[in-house]
Amino acid sequence: MAVMRAVRLHFPTHELRVEEVDRPIPGAGEVLVKVEAAGVCLSDVHLISGELGGTPALLRGDTVTLGHEVAGTVAEPGPDADGWAVGDRVVLQAGEYRDGRAWTRGVDYDGGWAEFALARIDTLVPLPDSIPFEQGAVIPDAVSTPWGAITDTAGIRPGEAVGVWGIGGLGTHGVQLLRMVGACPVIAVDPSPAARDRAFGADLALDPADPALADKVAAATRGAGIEAAFDFAGVTPVREQALSVLADGGKLVLVGLSGKPVTIADSTTFSTRELRLLGHYGSGTNAVAQLIHLTENGRLDFSRSISDVLPLEQAAEAVERLEHKKGDPIRLVLRP
Repeated sequence: MAVMRAVRLHFPTHELRVEEVDRPIPGAGEVLVKVEAAGVCLSDVHLISGELGGTPALLRGDTVTLGHEVAGTVAEPGPDADGWAVGDRVVLQAGEYRDGRAWTRGVDYDGGWAEFALARIDTLVPLPDSIPFEQGAVIPDAVSTPWGAITDTAGIRPGEAVGVWGIGGLGTHGVQLLRMVGACPVIAVDPSPAARDRAFGADLALDPADPALADKVAAATRGAGIEAAFDFAGVTPVREQALSVLADGGKLVLVGLSGKPVTIADSTTFSTRELRLLGHYGSGTNAVAQLIHLTENGRLDFSRSISDVLPLEQAAEAVERLEHKKGDPIRLVLRP
C-alpha cells in the first residue's frame, strides 16, 4: 500500500509528530484529494494543548491527522464520485454530517495536514483558478465561521453598529465581512497595536485597556451603543466589556471557543435592557460556496490574510508561532 506524510496528534500525550501513514483509498462517493494548502487555526492550538476537552469521537482510536482548512486537487475519484475528475481544484468543507451529528475534519476524523486527504463529494466546493490554494484553504472556518456568525446567527442588517473583539484569524475577516454587508460603524477592539493595524475596513480600532473606550463607542454610535458585538477572543473580560457597551436590545455573539464558564454579573440589567447572548459555531453548508463566489467576483480579497507558508515538517513551529503570536500572524498555511 502507498504511504504519505501526515501530521498526527496523539491525544494521550498531546504530542504532534510527522509520520508516514497509509495513503487513504477513496470509497463510494469519496475522492482522494492531493493537499496543496492547509490552514493552521487557533482551535488546532487548543486541541493540541487539551483546552478543548478530551479525545473526540475519532474513527481511529486516540490519534488523528489535524487540519480542517484544506484546498487541493482531486487525485483519485472513488466509485460513484460522479462529476469529479483528476486535477479538479477544490476546497474541502471543514466537516460533514453523520447520522444527524456534525463531525469536524481534523478533529473527529482525519484532516488535511497531510499529502492527501479523503473527502465525501458532498463536502467538495470547486475552487476557481483565480483564487490561489493558500487563500482558498482558509475560507472554510477562518472566513466561513465569521460569515455564519454575521449573516445567520446575528442577522446583521445594513447600518447596524457592530463591535469585533479579537482581531486574529477570525476577527480580521469578521471586520471585512461586516463592512461588506453594510454594518456601520464597524469598531475593532484588540490589545495588540499590530492587530488593530490589520483591522482592514474598521471605522474605529480601539485598545480594550483604553479608559475612554466606552466614551469613544458612544461617540461613534451617537450615544446608542453597539447593536451587535462579536467575541472572537473567547475570554471573560471581552464578554464583560462588550456587554457594557451594547445598545438596548443588543446582542453578544460568542464565537471564540474557550471552555470557560459564561457569567452575567447583573441579570436584572441584562433582562430589563433586553440584551441577548448568542452562541455560534461553524457555518451553513452553502457558506464556503458563497464566499468563493464573492471572492472570485472581487467582493473579497484574502491576499493579506496569509502571513506565511511553511512545509508540513514545520507544523509544530507554525502552531507555536500562532499560539504565542510570533510575528502577529493572521493565518499560517502548511504546504505538503
